[in-house]
Amino acid sequence: MLQSILVMGVLRILSGTIEITAAILILIVNDLRTAMMINAILAVVGPFILLLTMSVGLIGLAGDLSVLKIILIILGVAFILLGMLS
Repeated sequence: MLQSILVMGVLRILSGTIEITAAILILIVNDLRTAMMINAILAVVGPFILLLTMSVGLIGLAGDLSVLKIILIILGVAFILLGMLS
């Protein structure tokens, strides 16, 4: 389980670094169209990191959780992603 926590933490640090780098790029380019393109890329990266982090966590907890709880967590993540699409 300790390895899962380490991987999840590193993924979140990577996600934060990408977000901060994108924010700096937006400020540097100072162009609305380019800023929108950078923001669109972030809209793809965010859910991908979320899925990876949740997958690692679920794999780490697989032995401790019942099948019903794992299904409920997966449904919750699916609802989050669905809500982001609409």
